[in-house]
Amino acid sequence: MGHVASEKTKLLNRLKRLRGQLEGIQRAVEGDEECANVLQQATACRGALDGFIAEVIEDHIREHMTDESRGADRAEATEDLIEIVHQYLRR
Repeated sequence: MGHVASEKTKLLNRLKRLRGQLEGIQRAVEGDEECANVLQQATACRGALDGFIAEVIEDHIREHMTDESRGADRAEATEDLIEIVHQYLRR
């Protein structure tokens, strides 16, 4: 996964926020918070993870699908992308 530094930083920041959200869910469960609060935090965490996945897919498209110099690698990259999307959508 060879991303430029700015993209890598953006992805790492998303992961740090996700970790914080997961820790918040853990604290909520440990603190016997109401189910509705726990579910709300879990839903927000799922949304953040979906955002991370979408960002990685977008970066993959930009890096592998739009680079004109890659020529023959495009077909393989296209198939890889299709497989990734299918795996993500099968959840």
